[in-house]
Amino acid sequence: MSFSLKDKTISGLSWSFIDNISNQGINFVIGIVLARILSPGEFGIFGILLVFIAISNIFVDSGLSQALIRKECSKKDYDTAFVFNIVIGLIFYGILFFFAPLVAVFFSQPHIVSLLRAIGIIVIINSFGLVQYTILIKRVAFKTQTKISILSSLCGGIVGIYLAYDGYGVWALVGKQIVYQIFQTILLWIYVKWKPAFEFNKISFKYLFKFGSKLLISGLIDTIYKNVVYLVIGKKFPTAELGYYTRSEQYSGIASNNITTTIQRVSYPILSTIADEKKLRRAFKKMTSIVMYISFVLMFGMAACAKPLILTLIGDKWIPSIVMLQLLCFSQMLYPFHALNLNILNVKGRSDLFLRVEIIKKLLLVPFICLGLFWSIKAMLMGFILYSILCVFINAFYTRVLLGIRIITQLRNILMPFLTGLSLFLFLCILSKLLTFASVINLTVLILAGMFFMICSGEFFKNKEYLELKNIVLQKINQLREKIYFSNISEK
Repeated sequence: MSFSLKDKTISGLSWSFIDNISNQGINFVIGIVLARILSPGEFGIFGILLVFIAISNIFVDSGLSQALIRKECSKKDYDTAFVFNIVIGLIFYGILFFFAPLVAVFFSQPHIVSLLRAIGIIVIINSFGLVQYTILIKRVAFKTQTKISILSSLCGGIVGIYLAYDGYGVWALVGKQIVYQIFQTILLWIYVKWKPAFEFNKISFKYLFKFGSKLLISGLIDTIYKNVVYLVIGKKFPTAELGYYTRSEQYSGIASNNITTTIQRVSYPILSTIADEKKLRRAFKKMTSIVMYISFVLMFGMAACAKPLILTLIGDKWIPSIVMLQLLCFSQMLYPFHALNLNILNVKGRSDLFLRVEIIKKLLLVPFICLGLFWSIKAMLMGFILYSILCVFINAFYTRVLLGIRIITQLRNILMPFLTGLSLFLFLCILSKLLTFASVINLTVLILAGMFFMICSGEFFKNKEYLELKNIVLQKINQLREKIYFSNISEK
C-alpha cells in the first residue's frame, strides 16, 4: 500500500474502532445499570422485538448503501436511494403494526402488540438517515460518525435509565432505542451537507438494485439466521433464558462485533480503491493478520474472565450467562476473518458469489440451530463453534479464486495470532484458579495480568502483529503530542 493509502486505512480503522468502542462502551455501561434494575425476562422480550426491527431494516436498505459505496455516484443516485428507503420504511412499519397481534400470539406475550408497534417507528426514522450514513462511510469520515454515535448513545441511555428507575420495565429499553435512533438521524442531517431532492430515477434505481438485490437477499438470510436463535429460545424456553443469552451476546459483541463492524466499514471502501492485484493481496493479508491478532486476544481474554466479569457487572441473578458468554467468545472470534473474506467478493463486484456463500453457510447452520430446538441452548452454542470453523473454509475458497490466496496461506497467516490468544487464555485460566478474592478484585487482577502478559510476550518473541500495533499507537501518540505542542506555540 502507498503511504497515503496506509495512512487513510489506519485513520479509518482507528476512528471506526473508536466509534464502535465508544458506542458499545456507553451502551455497555448503560446495559449494566439497566441489567441491575430490569429482569432477564424483560431483556428477553426486548430481544424478540429486535428480531423484527433487524429484518425490516434489511429491506429498507436493500443493499443500496453498498451499491452507492462501490460506484461514483451522481446526485440522482443518492436521491433515488433516499426516496426508496423512505417508501420501504413506511411499508414495513405498516406490516409490523398490523402483524403485531400475531407475533404476540406466537410468543404468548400479549403486551408485545403495543411494544412492537411503538419500537417499529425506528424503521421509518432509520430510513431518513441511511443515505447520509452511507456518504460518511464512503468518505471514510469515521471521526464524524464517532461524534454522532456517542451523542446518540448518551441521549438514548439517559432516557432508558430514567424510565427503568421510574418502573417502566421493558418500555425503558424500547424508549432508549427510539431516542437513540431519533438523535442519530437528526445529527446525520446536521453533519452531512447533502439535501435530498425527493426525486426517483428508474435508470439509477435499476443500476443500484442490480448490485444491491443480491446483497438484500444475502443480508436477509444472514439477519434471519442470526435472529432465528432469538425466536427459537423465545419460543422454546422461558423469556428469562433469552435474557441470559442476550446479555452474554452483548458482552461478547463488545469485542467481536466491534472488530467485525470496523473491518466491514473500513476495508470495503479502502480495498475498493486498490486496482493493482498484487497490492490488493498484500493489503488483504496484512489486514487479516493484524485484525485476527486483536480478535483472538480479546475473545480468548474475555472467555477466561467471563465469571468475574458477569458477577462484577450485573450480579448473581445473571450467573447462567457465564457459560453462554464463554461459548459465544469461542464461536465469534473468527467473525472478523469471515468479514474480510466476504468483503473481497464485494470489492470484486461479485455480489452473486456473496449471495451463494451466504446460502451455503445458512443451510449448514440449520442442524446446529436444531440442537437448541431439540436439546439445549448450550449444545447449540457449542455447535456454533464448529460452524464458525467450517465457515472459514467456505469464505476463504472464493478469496483463493478471486485473489489467488490459497486457504492454507490464509490459515498460516492467522496461526501465530491464534496461538498468542490461546496462550493468553491458558495463562488467565490458571491464574483465575489461584485467585480467591472478591469478583471485582479477581477481574481487575486478570485484566492487568493479561495486559502484562501480552506486552511481555510481544516484546520477547518480537511478534510482528504486536509490533505493528505498537507502532500505530506510538505514531498516534506522537501526532497528538505534536498537535498539542503546535497548539501551545500558536497561543503564545
